[in-house]
Amino acid sequence: MGQFWGGCYLTFAVLLLGCWRVPTALARGARGESLQNGGTLPLFLEEPVDAYIVKSNPIKLRCRAQPALQIFFKCNGEWVHQSQHSLQEHTDLGTGLMIREVMINVSRQQVEEFHGPEDYWCLCVAWSHLGTSKSRKATVRIAYLRKNFEQDPQGTEVPLNGMIVLHCRPPEGVPVAEVEWLKNEEPLSSDGAVHTRVDHNLIISQARLSDSGNYSCVASNIVAKRRSATAAVVVYVNGGWSSWTDWSPCNVQCGRGVQRRSRTCTNPAPLNGGAFCEGMSVQKSTCNTLCPVDGSWGEWALWSACSPDCERQRSRECTAPEPKHGGRLCDGAALAADNCTGGLCTQNRKLLHDVKPQGVENSGDVALYSGLAAGVVTVVLLIVAVTLYRRSQSEYGVDVIDSSALTGGFQSFSFKTSRQANPLLINSSMQPDLTVSRTYTSPMCFQDSIDKELMAESALLDPLPDLKGKGLEERAEYHVMSHPQTFPRGLAPDIPYRGVSVGTTLGRRSRNLFTPQVSLTPSRPLHKATAVFGHAGGRLVVPSTGISLLVPHGGIAQDTTWEMYMIINQQDSSTVSEDEPEIFLSPAVTYGPPGLDLSCPIAMTIAHCAEAAGNNWTIRLKRQTQDNKWEEVMSVDEESTCCYCLLEARRCHVLLEQPGRYALLGEPLTQEASKRLRLAVFGSADGASASALGFALRVYCVDDTPHAFQEVAVGERSRGGRLLEEPKVMLFRGNSFNLQVSIQDVPQLLWSIKPFTTCQEFSFSQVWASSQRPLQCAFSLERYSHSTPPQLSCKISVRQVKGEEQILQVYTSVAENEKGVVPFFAQSDCTVTSQTGSRAFKIPLSIRQRISATFDIANAKGKDWQLLAQKLHIDRNLCYFACQESPSSVILSLWEAQHQDSGDLDSLASALEEISQLQSSGMASFGCSRDEQDSGAH
Repeated sequence: MGQFWGGCYLTFAVLLLGCWRVPTALARGARGESLQNGGTLPLFLEEPVDAYIVKSNPIKLRCRAQPALQIFFKCNGEWVHQSQHSLQEHTDLGTGLMIREVMINVSRQQVEEFHGPEDYWCLCVAWSHLGTSKSRKATVRIAYLRKNFEQDPQGTEVPLNGMIVLHCRPPEGVPVAEVEWLKNEEPLSSDGAVHTRVDHNLIISQARLSDSGNYSCVASNIVAKRRSATAAVVVYVNGGWSSWTDWSPCNVQCGRGVQRRSRTCTNPAPLNGGAFCEGMSVQKSTCNTLCPVDGSWGEWALWSACSPDCERQRSRECTAPEPKHGGRLCDGAALAADNCTGGLCTQNRKLLHDVKPQGVENSGDVALYSGLAAGVVTVVLLIVAVTLYRRSQSEYGVDVIDSSALTGGFQSFSFKTSRQANPLLINSSMQPDLTVSRTYTSPMCFQDSIDKELMAESALLDPLPDLKGKGLEERAEYHVMSHPQTFPRGLAPDIPYRGVSVGTTLGRRSRNLFTPQVSLTPSRPLHKATAVFGHAGGRLVVPSTGISLLVPHGGIAQDTTWEMYMIINQQDSSTVSEDEPEIFLSPAVTYGPPGLDLSCPIAMTIAHCAEAAGNNWTIRLKRQTQDNKWEEVMSVDEESTCCYCLLEARRCHVLLEQPGRYALLGEPLTQEASKRLRLAVFGSADGASASALGFALRVYCVDDTPHAFQEVAVGERSRGGRLLEEPKVMLFRGNSFNLQVSIQDVPQLLWSIKPFTTCQEFSFSQVWASSQRPLQCAFSLERYSHSTPPQLSCKISVRQVKGEEQILQVYTSVAENEKGVVPFFAQSDCTVTSQTGSRAFKIPLSIRQRISATFDIANAKGKDWQLLAQKLHIDRNLCYFACQESPSSVILSLWEAQHQDSGDLDSLASALEEISQLQSSGMASFGCSRDEQDSGAH
């Protein structure tokens, strides 16, 4: 036991000795190093700084101290492990002291996992022989910037020189975001009038017009950049009155009147929605103008004493009253003279008055009266002679005039409107007659016969020779006489339509006399044309409507004439069953008389408004029955032996054999089906305006047919309207959307318009099934004063929702002394109604007969009527021509109707030449020489 405790004591002594020796060694080392480093506390040359972690990128904290035996990081109160330190050390050459530098990385995960009362922090601890030193705390935060602003700037309207204040509170973020203002996408530069406060608000102390714009603020930090909503700032100017003008002269030349003065809202003019000036722009004041006083003579003075010349004088003055204020001077002489003694004054003792012999005076009177009596007798005899002459000529006047109208020359003309310096569209010198309810009897204005490009008769085929283009290029003048037994147009206008056998007496009726039992005369005919046709045929035109009728030569029997008519009746063009989806695409046209007997079909041309391109329509020709129902005659796309339809872009040519009332109706197959609308704007003084400053604009939307626009022209003529812009055409689609009409760009400072009327609308059904009835909307404008310039410029927009739009540009003068006129809707059919005989046709009769005789019979060379139809591009529905007695003649009648406006024979010549070239081989016997063609042309 003693040994045990002895061993323990020895061990404890050794340990105690060892513990004494270690501090002694450390003390020796410290003393040795203290001598080297100068013996001071560590001094931090670089301390860690605050840092932000952007997204997931770690940050570095760095620390450097001198002198330092050891240096470590401590984060959130805990030592950072030595393995996470990056240590560097070196000796300062100047002082010889040891400098130690340490660096650590801090990740986003470390910061997010730390939960404490304060932010994540780190500091450095450095040791020297005298003790330790601590650096500043460096915080580490995760940087972010939220998306939504706490307060966006709001738009505002301020008056000129007012104050603009825009608030902006940026989104929450770390670090706190900096704010920058933008104006119209450009950085806003601060100047004396624009400054930004500490709370990021933008203040403009005195708003200028240039300060109007779109403002936004941009917040940004090291993470992102955010932009606020845009605030529109409008700096408006309220209108201010200009100085009053001088008072105008008194409006009366005499007495109590009125004088005026005016001012305008132009000092300044309202801008950017500023208020218009309050108060009156015109002031009136009573005035008194001194009336002119016309002078008047006073009383005559007494006669003067008789002079040696036996004269006396007296005078008067213009003083009762005197002329004043521009009054007239007295009329007459101020001085009068007279013989003193009434012609018995004696001078040198002699009698001075003249004594005339009685016989001489009486003889002069007899001569005077005799001359007067002879003159009266001469005048009476002259009047009687003139009266008798007129009576003798009156019995023949009508026939002479009618004959000249039928056989005279006819010249075509074109009606053109022009825009000159005058903004009025229509020249006031043009005043066509708009009367449409009467029967037209003026001569036709077809192309003159000398314009026909003819084939010489001697060169014609008998059978058909080898035709060349030159045969058609030769021109020949034809002098055509009217039928000697044609009825004059004025004959028996009230007699029912009938067929008449021509005899020596015009009043004799034939056995074929026909009196219709059912009258087809419409209740309110808007357009009508009548003419008498015989065996020579002719053409009947309803002026300015695109409606015409061609009666072929030979269609009416020999020695027979018919008084034929064509009528357009608007009333019947809307009688379609509501259950049917069809709409009228043309006016309803009646031709007759009902008992008309024809040996071949007539060709009727009807204008329509369908946009026929594509397969969007089913168009049918229909006829009205006696019970006012419409029955189908044929579809224009199908083949039929009872009728033939040739549909073109704006008109349809129909071959008919039965009189009656016809119309084109269409059924839309898709919503892409469109019909054409004609748009026109008219203007006139607004009678509803009490101040005589009003002006009315009337916009019409009608089907694009000449007849529909003619109705508008007639109505505007009656109310004194004038056409302000060339009519335009737009497509109206069957998509069930309405038609909107709006007025734009009206000068706000010069004109006022009734509120809530700037945009008007037609329903789809109104436009789609208008049936030729004009749709109209009106805009009532009013000038602010008489001093306002009388010029009006604006735009009329007509658009279909989800469809086409057209702009009508209006620029006109509304002065009362400037008058405009409404013209006819000029067409090639002019304003004439009929033409009979050969002058109505493009192809001369002899050539027509030769062509028909050649092509009606098929031959080995293939020159039959089918080839003729093919070359004339009317070879559809050939079964109809096959049923005709002369197919070639009917084909030529259709060609005549198709080319009635152009009067051009080139297409016919080309077709015949192509036929000739197809069979050129082996056809020498059918050819003809140039000399033969030339001789035939002459």
